[in-house]
Amino acid sequence: MKIAYFDCFAGASGDMILGALLDAGLDVEHLRSELAKLHLSHYDLRAEKVIKRGIGGTQALVLVDEEHHHHHHRHLSHIRGIIEKSDLEESVKQRSITIFTRLAKAEAKVHQTTVEHVHFHEIGAMDAIIDVVGGVAGMAALGIEKIFCSPLHLGSSVVKCAHGILPVPAPATAELIRGKPVYSTGVGGELLTPTGAAILTTLSSGFGHIPAMTVEKIGYGAGTSDPEIPNLLRITIGEAADEDKDCLTEQVAVIETSIDDMNPQIYDYLIGKMLDMGALDVFLSPIQMKKNRPGTLVTVLCQPEKVGKFSDFLIRETTTIGLRWRTDHRIKALRIIKEVQTKYGTVRCKAAEVGGEVVNVSPEYEDCKRLAAEKNVPLKKILEEARTAALNIDFREEIVQ
Repeated sequence: MKIAYFDCFAGASGDMILGALLDAGLDVEHLRSELAKLHLSHYDLRAEKVIKRGIGGTQALVLVDEEHHHHHHRHLSHIRGIIEKSDLEESVKQRSITIFTRLAKAEAKVHQTTVEHVHFHEIGAMDAIIDVVGGVAGMAALGIEKIFCSPLHLGSSVVKCAHGILPVPAPATAELIRGKPVYSTGVGGELLTPTGAAILTTLSSGFGHIPAMTVEKIGYGAGTSDPEIPNLLRITIGEAADEDKDCLTEQVAVIETSIDDMNPQIYDYLIGKMLDMGALDVFLSPIQMKKNRPGTLVTVLCQPEKVGKFSDFLIRETTTIGLRWRTDHRIKALRIIKEVQTKYGTVRCKAAEVGGEVVNVSPEYEDCKRLAAEKNVPLKKILEEARTAALNIDFREEIVQ
């Protein structure tokens, strides 16, 4: 599988994404031919080699005839119509429309209006249509099947826009980055634009460190400003590591905190609550802390975008005054779930598949526990019955990722 990783050390914008793709080998003439399928006029797309703080990259320039497009403040329905009526591939159409829909929802919330009443100004101008559709079509042309992204560098201070002077991140950008890992180092100016945020937060499969891959191409897309750091967006394209072929590889967040002064009865509540909140796993480990005090290490696995939610919960619900978190790679077998019939009732069973071979079968504990209580039968007996029944069926019809 060909994957791409966007390193947003200087933020991201629509034109920086286009520039990074062009710098990584996307043919500008091919991109122009794809954009021509939109049947739009009075604009031009150019690619120029530039140097930003000593590092070379490509700047994508979308030159719009402002006189012709000045009065074209489009609604979402207009933009959706342009894309739907185009000759682009269906997947490119759908992804582009999804990105613009998220932009419209963000603007609608900021301005307290409905999605269809949003007037697209800077985010919906002609250049944004080119940036969004060009970015999606460019990734498809390069054969990129899945993208990942670093935490998003926001910038700081204020930005000038059609609505006046606004804080960084701009309100629409702030809405789009909800649940995503972000940071600011104090670099002045807007580093992450609404268009860049919409594209990356919509298309990225995960945020964190670069995933395991064999690197094939690297490109740098240049922005128009000149902050104190190189104003570049780096894309790394390559083949996913071999383990992805038979297993699923994903990025997860690991949150940890050490506790030595809390009533242990609370742990039962914490674990159940966090699993209900969507944690991938929660577990406790005995540890030795300062002054030889016995303590408990609480570890939570979750999607990276949920770090804030679980961190807030732990700080509010436990006696901890701090915690650690990091991103890790998780490899898991394909999971196949089927219902099996036993003489005690129906039990869901989960099988693990690697390379087309079922390597493990496990009955669903909660189903077996319920039947044990209902039938007044030992739990171990129902577990054994369910596993025996599961070994006699073909799981390969239904794969759950």
